[in-house]
Amino acid sequence: MGPTDYPAKRVLIVEDEVLIAMHLEDMLASLGHEVVAAATRIGNAIELAREGDFDFAILDLNVAGTKSFPVADILRQRGIPFAFATGYGSEGLVDGYRDVPVLEKPYAPHDLERTIARAVRG
Repeated sequence: MGPTDYPAKRVLIVEDEVLIAMHLEDMLASLGHEVVAAATRIGNAIELAREGDFDFAILDLNVAGTKSFPVADILRQRGIPFAFATGYGSEGLVDGYRDVPVLEKPYAPHDLERTIARAVRG
């Protein structure tokens, strides 16, 4: 199974840096995915995670000084696959999340596609 052997995804982005979020949205669109929601703060991200209509999420690990694990908890409860994006690699993950795919910043489109493929395959 290659990295693009799955249907296009409706994506939630949780990222506090607006330019990074915009760049990520462009990369996702170029890969055939659709960004349906974005959050720059954890409170908003939690609301979207609870009620949003999407089937994949990319979570910045550190959003304005707050870890995104509460958002990840909700996504797990809903059965929605996700990946963390961070400049620290898997070093910033806590127990219980070490198996979640990590998109290491800075990343290229092929890194993004590979990470999504890994996450959606479980």
